[in-house]
Amino acid sequence: MKKLFLIITCCFVTASTFAQNIISETESGDAEGSLVQTPCAIIPEPVSLMKKTGTFTLPENVIIQTTKSAELKQSIAYLSDRITTATGKFVSTLASSTHPTIKLILNAQDDTQLGAEGYKLNVNPTQVVITANKPAGIFYGVQSLLQLFPAEIESKELVKDIKWKASCVDVVDYPKLGWRGLMFDVARHFFTKQEVKQFIDDMVRYKFNLLHLHLADDEGWRIEIKGLPKLTEIGAWSVKKTGTFGDFIPPTPDEPRTYGGFYTQEDIKELVQYAQERFVNILPEIDVPGHSLAIIASYPELSCTPDAVNYKVRSGEKIMDWSRGAPPIALVDNTLCPANEKVYTFLDTVITQVAKLFPFEYIHMGGDEASHNFWEKNDQIKQLMQREGLKTIPQVQAYFEKRVEQIVMAKGKKFMGWDEILEGGVSPTAAVMSWRGMKYGIQAANDKHNVVMSPTDFAYLDYMQADAITEPKVYASLRLNKAYQFNPVPASVNAQYVIGGQANLWTEQVFTFRQVEYMLWPRAFAISESVWSPIEKKNWTNFVDRTEQHFKRLDFAEIKYSPAIYDPIFMVKRSADKQLMVELTPEIDGLDIYYSFDNSTPDRFYPKYTGALQVPKDANMLRVITYRGKQPIGRLISMPVADLQKRTK
Repeated sequence: MKKLFLIITCCFVTASTFAQNIISETESGDAEGSLVQTPCAIIPEPVSLMKKTGTFTLPENVIIQTTKSAELKQSIAYLSDRITTATGKFVSTLASSTHPTIKLILNAQDDTQLGAEGYKLNVNPTQVVITANKPAGIFYGVQSLLQLFPAEIESKELVKDIKWKASCVDVVDYPKLGWRGLMFDVARHFFTKQEVKQFIDDMVRYKFNLLHLHLADDEGWRIEIKGLPKLTEIGAWSVKKTGTFGDFIPPTPDEPRTYGGFYTQEDIKELVQYAQERFVNILPEIDVPGHSLAIIASYPELSCTPDAVNYKVRSGEKIMDWSRGAPPIALVDNTLCPANEKVYTFLDTVITQVAKLFPFEYIHMGGDEASHNFWEKNDQIKQLMQREGLKTIPQVQAYFEKRVEQIVMAKGKKFMGWDEILEGGVSPTAAVMSWRGMKYGIQAANDKHNVVMSPTDFAYLDYMQADAITEPKVYASLRLNKAYQFNPVPASVNAQYVIGGQANLWTEQVFTFRQVEYMLWPRAFAISESVWSPIEKKNWTNFVDRTEQHFKRLDFAEIKYSPAIYDPIFMVKRSADKQLMVELTPEIDGLDIYYSFDNSTPDRFYPKYTGALQVPKDANMLRVITYRGKQPIGRLISMPVADLQKRTK
């Protein structure tokens, strides 16, 4: 009887212990705190992650140990702030400790596998250890560590009743590409210095290291240049308009030009330092010779067109005719004049100061979408072509680009432009940012130009990310699934010349920073994984699971994001007997779609979508909503039948 009792007792204890081990790997909490899941959901996906049994729990007093506190001050400050803010725990830094909580170690000898930005993260039940060759690696290890804690670690205020646990793991991680960028267009709409800092804070969570600032365009000049005061007195300001950019009524002369702003040189220095402290370089872009209306409104003498004296900074009215595609037909001449020597004197002044303000090795000089119709009929251009032996207008732009590159190189910097600079011939030393698909980047890299891939197909974050009925209207769409397919180093390219990849956020239809966030996330998750993680580690289903975990993190961080992955994709067609048919396709698995045609609001007790819907003859509205189980998860979408009918034409 005793033996039977012992056997039963042993089985009970074993089962209990096994259950506790299961719980410890997936949940935190006990009588003192709530249960919180702590899955391994790191974005971007590490090179290697091995999950071990058990969990690590933050103690009340967190000791960060490092003998390199001066070199690692950014990571220490970042980690300390994040822990203290959300958990309320006391954090101290010591050079030595008997029982350190988190050890940050710079390798005495470089681990060649890790490079300058790689790290190793070891989370054990009693201690966390992050090792790296360089401070940047430690910083990225900190980002991954924080992502192992409950989502509440992102909170900007104290969160109580949480047991702060992280899964025990061994991580080895390093980036695929050295240039991992996001472009922020601050020209179309001005964003404050504090908002740019917030942009930097958000991007480093996901291991981006390059902020491309688009500082000049038709809608505004955003950087102080000493000796050229009109650039910011005139060029930085437009008339405030609300609605759909590009379709605004042209402003009247009496409307106040008070909308906009610019960064002083002290602002720029502050932003550069702020970025460097977070291991981010800032690439400045001055877009010329096209997209230059703000310059010409300030200094009309830099135009080929006498009427430029009447030009104003664009406020969102139509200035281009895109009916024939690119390059567009200009309705006003928004180009600098390649035949005017004053242009090169002007650019020398600008580039001299930009080069001193931004320590990054490259300066981006634009070169995209330069309209040629005003050049084609200009006598100065004709004389330039005859003098220089230029046969075509693209060669005129190539002449301009080569002269601008010489100015950039004279300041000790490297020249970069959009892929249009390849047309008409380009200097062998020019670097190319390929935006019109992958083909120009592949061509440039195979011709031994340094290339950054930023193709519209995968990486244009100003594109609509859900159905047009839910979004500010833009001429194209980019769903999360498509962004996740971005491969910046395709098999057909000379990989040694692909120095990086990035996503671009143009802001014509982006008026506020909250909308900036909405456009970035979660598509920037997909881009971060495309430029950091090995391609063989990418898995859509796994990525979606991690993305949903990070939605919770963004909620606590008070960062806006798009829930478009929960919205169905609408496909409209006519049946053989001319009936209007609608197909609804979820972007992710595991969702149910419910609908109504009777103008009421559907829930899970309404008809469930199982196949193509025939639109009732007299219906005027289709409403749909997605559920996961019994919980509504998608947005209620109201789709007018009239809109569906237009889509069949």
